[in-house]
Amino acid sequence: MMFSFLFKKKESDLTGTQFKNQLESDKSGLLLDVRTSSEFQSGSIPKAKNIDFMSSDFKRKIAALDQSKTYYVFCRSGNRSGSAVSIMTKEGFKAYNLVGGIGAFPR
Repeated sequence: MMFSFLFKKKESDLTGTQFKNQLESDKSGLLLDVRTSSEFQSGSIPKAKNIDFMSSDFKRKIAALDQSKTYYVFCRSGNRSGSAVSIMTKEGFKAYNLVGGIGAFPR
């Protein structure tokens, strides 16, 4: 198919199981919930830090993070976190997206 490259899975995209296993084995791994604060308040993955992707200061908050760490990023569906990972990667961060969002994370 001519356009298959457009839909190719990015190497930063992880399934729920891959995401959890990699996070648990990564000593420098930090969990980032990029949903709104009200979504975050309604329940998140333990130890996650909340930085709302839709907020006007998202890029400023990301720029203040430690680039020596690896970030495991999630949202409700995987769309906002996928965009956040793209931005973070362009800024020099190592970041992974939870495909399918928080619901895909094994409990």
